[in-house]
Amino acid sequence: MMFDTARVFATAIYIGCVVIALICALLIHDKLLTIIAIIIEIGALIWYSLSYIPFARRMVSELMIRLCDTEL
Repeated sequence: MMFDTARVFATAIYIGCVVIALICALLIHDKLLTIIAIIIEIGALIWYSLSYIPFARRMVSELMIRLCDTEL
């Protein structure tokens, strides 16, 4: 189910960020890059989890658009 068409992008971002976080932590030893990769990883995991709830991604997308709208 991870490579279903609705979840393939979130899966790729999550797996990529896991690899990047491990490289940054174990090879590069850069704390800032590791924290950034982990934050993106958590966001991708949340986005992936939302794909199992009907219309959850759409609701979160619309909520973020309304919260980040700069027009008054």
